[in-house]
Amino acid sequence: MTSLSRRAFVTAATAATAALLAGCGGSSAGQDGNARPAGTPGTPGSPSTASPGSAPSAAAAPSVPVRLEIPAIGVDTPVMQLGLAPDGSVEVPPIAADDRAGWYRHSPAPGRTGPSVILGHVTVGRYGDGVFRRLDRLRRGDRVVARLENGTAEEFAVTEVRTVAKADFPTEAVYGNVDRPELRLITCGGPRDGEEYRDNVIVFAASASAQSSAGER
Repeated sequence: MTSLSRRAFVTAATAATAALLAGCGGSSAGQDGNARPAGTPGTPGSPSTASPGSAPSAAAAPSVPVRLEIPAIGVDTPVMQLGLAPDGSVEVPPIAADDRAGWYRHSPAPGRTGPSVILGHVTVGRYGDGVFRRLDRLRRGDRVVARLENGTAEEFAVTEVRTVAKADFPTEAVYGNVDRPELRLITCGGPRDGEEYRDNVIVFAASASAQSSAGER
């Protein structure tokens, strides 16, 4: 990860507001395709460092994700790239009929060391269910495949699924340093407060090849 990307990664992780994915609540706001989160997936304070994503895996050269497959919950979606909104928070995919997931491009690409972050909606306003509507149904060991622009694929296995209050978003656990390729899938969940969901659903997954290597040692 370049120094600029790393600074942007830290900026998003350290923003003071806690809500994520304003469109998750089913509001019609943002249906012009310019939806923005009410805040970032973080809490006041920040991890001391951001993951550098220093080295690609042996299986694939560095490349951006273009598709995400999660067979256990029927997800097979194109992946768009997301950056930062003007307020320094993480962008989210637009509220649209052709809902898709979005990779935060200042995080490591799938297959590189560090936490690669992919966001998706649970609902998309008047269009109904979002691409991550069943994310909370995932279980440990479920397979996640990120297909990359260079034609290769990185496979991950779910290690944990958490539902947390947006005010208690676990910034360090999501954005902090890890020593292997990992994946973070994030959406909204829990009960609604008006048109907004109160919680975030966070799926943690680790590279299947890294887990196999660890098991062989």
